[in-house]
Formats: sequence, C-alpha cells, structure tokens
Amino acid sequence: MTMIPGGLTERDLKELREMPKAIESKVPRRGFREESGHLRCNLTLYAPSDPIVRFEVFIRQTMRYIENFSLGLIYHASDREHRAITLIRYNGAHGEQTLTPDGHYAQPHIHYLTAEELAQGYLQPRELRRELTDLYSTFEDAIPVFLHDIGVSNINTYFVNLMQGRLFNGC
Repeated sequence: MTMIPGGLTERDLKELREMPKAIESKVPRRGFREESGHLRCNLTLYAPSDPIVRFEVFIRQTMRYIENFSLGLIYHASDREHRAITLIRYNGAHGEQTLTPDGHYAQPHIHYLTAEELAQGYLQPRELRRELTDLYSTFEDAIPVFLHDIGVSNINTYFVNLMQGRLFNGC
C-alpha cells in the first residue's frame, strides 16, 4: 500500500494534532453558510512556529438533525500524492446506538487517524481509533472544545459569541 514519505508515526500524528496553530482566515468570514442542508464554514490555519506547515478545519452541522455535526482537522502535506490528511474528527450523535457495540453513533465521539490507517492508504480516520466523549454535547459546545484541543490560539477573533461564558471552564 501507499506510504507517506518518511512514514508518519503515531507520535508524528499526535504532534501535528497538538501543534500550536492560529486561524489565518475563515469562510464565510462571519457565521456559517447554508449549503445542501448543512451549516458550514472552513478555517485556514498555520503553525506560528513553522509558517510553512498548513492546516484546514471543516465545521459542518446538519440543519435537519442538529445533533449530527462534524469538525475535522486536515493537515496539508507537502508531497503531491497525499495533499490532505484528516488527522482528527469530532462528531455529534448521528445514528442508532445498536449500530456498533460501543454505541458511538448515538453519542458524541472523536475519531483519530492512526499510523496504521495511513500506511494502508487512508487519508482520513476510519474506525480503528475512536473514543466516546462527554467534553461536548452540542454543536455550539463542540466548536470551542475542538479548537482548543487542536491548539488554536486566536479563537476569540473568529468565534466571539461561542467563547462568551467559557473563560472559567478551561476552553
């Protein structure tokens, strides 16, 4: 199967997820756009310690089922074959509890891309590493938790309303 040049390890993936980042731009600049039954926005991120390293964040929420949402961190690799690697994805509840043994579809959960998946040619998380979470339950709660967890420093500039009231709970 295809390997990433240099072969990213679990440690490399963790370091990319946790690397300090800053938002360079947000589309749309304010709020979210409606498209195909979803609210959505995209962020372009950079690493202040290494401005050549680039990331993107996607934020999506289904308008019909508001508990169904997804936020993901994409690393833009420098090689042409593997341009966009989704390192992590935070999801809301989006299905029945009986679909999987751990019932993860019915509650908030986090998917992590593994080095094994990457070595098999997958560029986004599959089902190998996921964990249920109680860090968030709503779309509005998930955004600041996600951005904080992936090391974004200038959240307040782009998500003013979501950050109000979170000064004392670590987000």
